[in-house]
Amino acid sequence: MQQIIKAIQRAKNRNYNIAIIGLGYVGIPLAEAFTHRGIEVLGYDIDQTRVDMLNASKSVLGHFDDARISGMVSSKLFEATTDEKRLGDASAILICVPTPLDVHNHPDLSHVKSACEMISNNLRPGQLIVLESTTYPGTTEEVMKPILEKSGLKAGEDFGLAYSPEREDPGNIDFETSTIPKLIGAETQEERELADLIYRNVVSTILVSSTRVAEAAKLMENIFRWVNIGLVNELKTVFDGMGIDVHEVVDAAKSKPFGFMAFRPGPGVGGHCIPIDPYYLTWKAREYGHSTRFIELAGEVNRNMPQRVVSRLSEVLDQKYSKPLNGARILLLGIAYKRDVDDMRESPSMVLWRIMDEAGADVEYFDAHVPEVPMTREFPEYAGRKSIALTGQAIGAFDAVLIATDHRSVDYASVVDKAMLTIDTRNVTGDLDPKLREKVISA
Repeated sequence: MQQIIKAIQRAKNRNYNIAIIGLGYVGIPLAEAFTHRGIEVLGYDIDQTRVDMLNASKSVLGHFDDARISGMVSSKLFEATTDEKRLGDASAILICVPTPLDVHNHPDLSHVKSACEMISNNLRPGQLIVLESTTYPGTTEEVMKPILEKSGLKAGEDFGLAYSPEREDPGNIDFETSTIPKLIGAETQEERELADLIYRNVVSTILVSSTRVAEAAKLMENIFRWVNIGLVNELKTVFDGMGIDVHEVVDAAKSKPFGFMAFRPGPGVGGHCIPIDPYYLTWKAREYGHSTRFIELAGEVNRNMPQRVVSRLSEVLDQKYSKPLNGARILLLGIAYKRDVDDMRESPSMVLWRIMDEAGADVEYFDAHVPEVPMTREFPEYAGRKSIALTGQAIGAFDAVLIATDHRSVDYASVVDKAMLTIDTRNVTGDLDPKLREKVISA
């Protein structure tokens, strides 16, 4: 315990530095937040190309421009490396690695385990290890702790161990890392105090009694969104059948100043958190003999949305032009999972593309944030496909434009004006001139 107490005193004197494992959507903004407060950060990643780009002041994230990376590097407070031995020099090591699902929808903690093995080989007394990746309750204590203690050091005595979940929302300019309160959970008061001191210079902190509470809180945040998105997606289907505009309904309902939170329907749910994290709890709940029916029902609704959208597209093509989807030319507008980012993880746009392909449609896409489709595990057949130029002539050559991602840079009035038919899954055309709106079908 003396080692942790000494580390607490050093942290009180701001005598500490940070290492961040994983330089992606979580790690890079976190590194920026620390360097802005004058704290030295070593960024570790296994990708040498990524490391070289960052050290050359080049961004590896579409929504995070070069100037921000340059600011970090020029401050002399940030450096990226692939040398794991340098982790031993850090006062605190923050783990920001992916936690995806495997093919059976079970948690894949391979990246977390690899990071812990690497840390264990370089762990020294007095260090603080914090997991930021989303996971199920018990991961820090049941998975990380045994691996780290293979070093011969004991958690809570020789080194500190804590959990502080990331709360990033890529592309959301209203909430930067330093403005979002940080949950911190640990098993002892001393470990909580140490983690609190490390983060407190960067962001406001909220301490909870254990790592399990913090892990569960992160899952609850994302499950709340998952279930409510499933609810509004189901209501959209019901209201469509009644001839009612679901977006007008949501706008009306949100005028109530209490007891209601507005969620919007869409073509599905994408990203690295919302479609994945709920199943971490589903998997863990089975260990305790419990089912998670709300989570699984929301998943069923959300996964069915791309098929509903394509069915609507096919129906409208037939009604308006007596044209089948088979052979129709479709422009898919946006393939990132959300607006103004280049992240395609779990993007419903790719599911839409595959469904339309399988129906015989001729599909091309436009996305200024994703000029070329990268290789992905789920959709390898689209790797290398390139975005078209979004000209009026090009738009007019398609039988329909399907808006799947509502990037702000697109002139939607021009798109609708030039297109034969526009299918809008994001209500991004809702404020257009009524005459243009007559050419738009909500889906």
